[in-house]
Amino acid sequence: MTQAVVPVTEPLLSCRDLGVRFRAPGGRTARAVDGVNLELRPGEILALAGESGCGKTTLARTLLGLERPTAGEVFFRGRPLGYRGKDLKAYRREAQLVLQDPTGALNPRHTVYEAVAEGLRIHGLHHDERERVADALSRAGLRPAEKFFMAYPHELSGGQRQRVVIAGALVLDPTVIIADEPVASLDASVRGEILALLLRLRDELGLSAVVVTHDLGLAWNIADRIAVMYLGRIVEYGDVDEVLTRPRHPYTRALVSILPDSPVGEPQILTGEPPDATQVPGGCRFHPRCPALRDGSAAAVADDCRRTRLPVLGEPGVACHLRARPA
Repeated sequence: MTQAVVPVTEPLLSCRDLGVRFRAPGGRTARAVDGVNLELRPGEILALAGESGCGKTTLARTLLGLERPTAGEVFFRGRPLGYRGKDLKAYRREAQLVLQDPTGALNPRHTVYEAVAEGLRIHGLHHDERERVADALSRAGLRPAEKFFMAYPHELSGGQRQRVVIAGALVLDPTVIIADEPVASLDASVRGEILALLLRLRDELGLSAVVVTHDLGLAWNIADRIAVMYLGRIVEYGDVDEVLTRPRHPYTRALVSILPDSPVGEPQILTGEPPDATQVPGGCRFHPRCPALRDGSAAAVADDCRRTRLPVLGEPGVACHLRARPA
């Protein structure tokens, strides 16, 4: 895998102590995001990984301003994100969303041209509309662009539809793309093409991207850094090669263990109930399912695992009592 050389610089997009809570049935409160610190640098691809229900999509939506945090803040170019209509409209010219289901993201009654031009019209960018739409489609790999102008979504393949969605994001010349499972609904033969496109857009346009995924293999092939989420928090965060070749958190190790040619060895099957954001356990929130507790390798810190809350990760590292213990 070839990765971009990303210089150390000020983050383009970041969040500090971010929390998002929702009311759940029965008067309960779901802590979907619960104290998250992240940084996305210019020209970087950051993977946000974890099981379904871990909070990664809610975090992505909050980074885009589609959800308002109940705690903490989102920062863009070092300034807190504003939530007034004009502030969000300006921000969304810079930060665009790519959804996982291109069929659902495209209006079946709109042509490809109308779908891609919609963002320009919302933002009042009528100058050179045809040229902008053609350029966006070309950059997304649909060439010649004019051939696709009058096509409808049902006339396209799944990969072509996803390229139209990407073109709809590119037409505004954003600096950040947040892609939520961008290839999850595509055939295996098309997945590599879309991932290669995202890498090319980073290299040629300097785009930064947050890629939400449950697939660590995908993260390994596309990302510069990775943040692994569990039950609303980042449990491991760092350079993608470092994290996925030498995973330290038991949760990350279990996820990595099922990859082909895994550096962890035998596959580790997570037992117990999947995460419930309305019932966050005491101590380490992963302890009810932790393989290290189950096999006894974390016996020396078992009491801490069950009773002592871990600090929120503020920088690359791992949130685990076992790994924090001096050798």
